[in-house]
Amino acid sequence: MNAAPSILWFRQDLRLHDQPALLAAAAGPVIPVYILDDDTPGDWRMGAAQRWWLHHSLTALAGDLEALGSRLILRRGPAVKTLQALMKESGAEAIHAIRHYEPWWRAAEEELGEALCLHDGNHLARPELVTTGGGKPFRIYSAFWKGLQGHLPPEHPLDPPEALTAPAHWPKSETLADWALLPTKPDWSTGFDADWTPGEAAGRERIADFVAKATAYDTARNMPSEEGSSRLSPHLHFGEVSPRAVWYALDRHADTETFRKELAWRDFTDGVVMALPDYADRNGREAFDRLPWRKGKEADADLKAWQTGRTGYPIVDAGMRQLWTTGWMHNRVRMIAASFLIKHLLIDWREGERWFWDCLVDADYGNNSVNWQWVAGTGIDANMFGRIMAPLTQSEKFDAGDYIREWVPELRHLPDAAIHDPDVAGCRPKGYPAKIIGHREGRERALAAGKAARG
Repeated sequence: MNAAPSILWFRQDLRLHDQPALLAAAAGPVIPVYILDDDTPGDWRMGAAQRWWLHHSLTALAGDLEALGSRLILRRGPAVKTLQALMKESGAEAIHAIRHYEPWWRAAEEELGEALCLHDGNHLARPELVTTGGGKPFRIYSAFWKGLQGHLPPEHPLDPPEALTAPAHWPKSETLADWALLPTKPDWSTGFDADWTPGEAAGRERIADFVAKATAYDTARNMPSEEGSSRLSPHLHFGEVSPRAVWYALDRHADTETFRKELAWRDFTDGVVMALPDYADRNGREAFDRLPWRKGKEADADLKAWQTGRTGYPIVDAGMRQLWTTGWMHNRVRMIAASFLIKHLLIDWREGERWFWDCLVDADYGNNSVNWQWVAGTGIDANMFGRIMAPLTQSEKFDAGDYIREWVPELRHLPDAAIHDPDVAGCRPKGYPAKIIGHREGRERALAAGKAARG
C-alpha cells in the first residue's frame, strides 16, 4: 500500500537548501506546490516587479525539484481552499510549510489548523522568541538587537535531500504561462533582465560574491556610485537563500557586524507586523493622524514627478529612475528619496510605500512598512519628523556624481562641481526640470506641518 503523501507549501521560501519544511515532508512522498493567491486583502496583492521575479524564481525552483526526481505543482486561487482541495484530491494527510508573518499568511495558517505543520527557517531566530522581559515583542530595534544575542548564533543551515519520493499520482498543475506574470506591452522589464538572475543558484552565487567584499560594506554601502550593497535583498525576500546561510557565510570575515544587524532588522520588522498587523496602513504614532498631508491636483502632480524622476533634484531623480528600470534602488538613495517625498513634498508616506511595493523586486511587507515609517517619523521606532534629509548635501557627501550620470543622462556632461545641483551652478540643461520646490521652502513647510500635528 502506498504511503499518503505530504504537501510542501512554498511561499517566500523558494529554495531547497536550509528548507526545514522540505526535509520534514521528504520523510515520505511529497507534493511540492506553489499557490498564486491574489485575494490578499487591502493593497497588498503582489506587485508587478515581484511578479516578474516570481516567474523566474519558480522556473528555477521547478528545475531544481526535477533534478531530485520531483516536480512543482502550480495552482491559483485562495490559498486555504486550494490547499484543502488538493489534500482531498491527492489523499495527503499533512501540509508542511515555513512560518510567515504577513497578516494574510498568519490568517491562512490559523485557518488550516492541525493539517498544517509549520517550521522555522526564514529568520535568525523566531520573532516570537525574541521578546522583552514581559514577553512582548520589542518595539525599538536597538533593544531587539540586544535581546537577539541570547539566540545567536542561529542554527546551522540544513543540506537538501538527495532525492524526493514522488506520490503515486501527480495532481494536475497549471503553467506559468497561464499566470501571465511577465509584462507584455510595453515590456518594462528589460532592465530587470540585465540586472538580475532570480533563483536559488543565483542567490547562492550572490552570497559568495558579497562575502568576498563584505569587510568594505560598512563604508561602501553608503556610496551610490559604488557596487557596495550586497544585492541579496530580493533573494532573501523570496527565500531563495536563508538568513542562516548568509550568517554563516560571513563567518569568514570578522568585521561584518553592520550587515549582520541588517539581517537582524528583517527579523525585527516581522516582529513589528506580528504585533501590529496593520502597520503598513496606519501610523505607529497616533499624533500623526492629524498631520495635514497635501492633497489635490498640485500634490498629485508632485507625486507623479517623484515617481518618474522629474523633481529637479538629481540624486532623487537618479534613484527613482533606477527603481523603475531595475526594480531596485540603492539603500542610501532609498532614504533620501523617501524623505524627499514625505518632508519636501509633504505627501503621505503610504503613497511612497505603495509605489515601492509595486516597483521593488525586494518589496517586503514588514521591511517596507517599517522603513517608510522610520523615515517618516510616524513609526514606533523612527527618526523625529523634524529630521529632514538635505538631498543636495547628501548627494555631494556620498559622492553620487557617477550614479547620477548613469541614471540621469541629461546631466551626464556636467562636471562634479555642478552635477549635484545644476540650478545653483547655472548649467541646467533644457531637458531637465527645475526644482519643484526649494529645499528651505520644503523644510519650513514640513516643520510647520509637524508642529500642527503635535497640536
